Amino acid sequence: MNTRQHIDLAQAYSAHNYLPLPVVLESGEGVWVRDVEGKEYLDMLSSYSALNQGHRHPRIIKALNDQVGRLCLTSRAFHHDQFGLFCQEITGATGFEQVLPMNTGAEAVETAIKAARKWGYEKKGVEPDRAEIIVCLGNFHGRTTTIISFSSDELYRAGFGPYTPGFKMIPYNNPDALEVAITGNTVAFLVEPVQGEAGINVPDAGYLAECRHICDDHNVLLMADEIQTGLARTGKLFCWEYDDARPDVLIVGKALGGGLFPVSAVLSSKAVMSAFVPGNHGSTFGGNPIACAVAREAVKVTLEEKLVENSYEQGRYLREELGKLASPHVKEIRGRGLLIGVELHGPARPFCERLGELGILAKETHGTVIRFAPPLVITREQVDWALERIAQVLKA
Repeated sequence: MNTRQHIDLAQAYSAHNYLPLPVVLESGEGVWVRDVEGKEYLDMLSSYSALNQGHRHPRIIKALNDQVGRLCLTSRAFHHDQFGLFCQEITGATGFEQVLPMNTGAEAVETAIKAARKWGYEKKGVEPDRAEIIVCLGNFHGRTTTIISFSSDELYRAGFGPYTPGFKMIPYNNPDALEVAITGNTVAFLVEPVQGEAGINVPDAGYLAECRHICDDHNVLLMADEIQTGLARTGKLFCWEYDDARPDVLIVGKALGGGLFPVSAVLSSKAVMSAFVPGNHGSTFGGNPIACAVAREAVKVTLEEKLVENSYEQGRYLREELGKLASPHVKEIRGRGLLIGVELHGPARPFCERLGELGILAKETHGTVIRFAPPLVITREQVDWALERIAQVLKA
């Protein structure tokens, strides 16, 4: 089947909840993917940072295959030999006391919300059903019913009410607004260290550190959603490290699954995790043997193959070179590590389509921003190859 036939099938039989670029991929390795027509592309989206280790990383593939050949699912009704090791290794790598694994990023955010509310009632003494969580304008934490209830984007909300109460929205990158918004019922502040879907919005230096101090002063949990920014994407293992603002609750996903398997997790202290007792939260597939084996190897690859360092160096270089293009179409370039947004004066979609024609897969976000987020295994030579083609499009 050719590209058009595959797209027609999808259009006919799939709900239209995405607007993908008109390519149909059939294989991938490292930073490269190939479509059904045999054309190769450099992947500069990384499945929204789920492919930090690259397509089909051999070590992660081996971990998955080895586990599939032994045991796939126990549903947490029984212990399995990968679970304890995963918990030990992920807490050791991140410095948190305990972890609760789930599958998708949205599930992990929901888990963090439940933990914060229960902590608020049991530890802080908030009256029952009065807990509030503060979030930011422009946030993106998923698309479940609860999460869209505190979204500021009508595209995510419209037609899906009634909405879940218990959330208060403030401007991003504004510590003063956080201070003012906190009340005696506030249990947590949920924030992205860099807002991805809102257009790669990078806050001022020290923003998270100020938020950390404010949360400490008011006995409020700082919850960092690092589903997209975590595991080396921004040039640090976690983006909160730029401000030395360790959160009380860390939410991870995407790259934790090594581009192979849905794995997410919430990491926190024993005091917060004590909110959960047998039966009040769970997931049939959360923490399954395959997920644990894959996540263990994904973290090891990230650390041992120095993806943190490569993300920082290649990201710095890519941003600098993009800044030299002096394109009349470009309004601003921003980002950290290999999470880069190029904001244009007009719609970004036509530029992404033209990039696709030249062999680069990137995607627009927030209408006018091109997101460049290649796998973190990308080399300087591959970055230069991409820059030649990006220059053609942005200068045209």
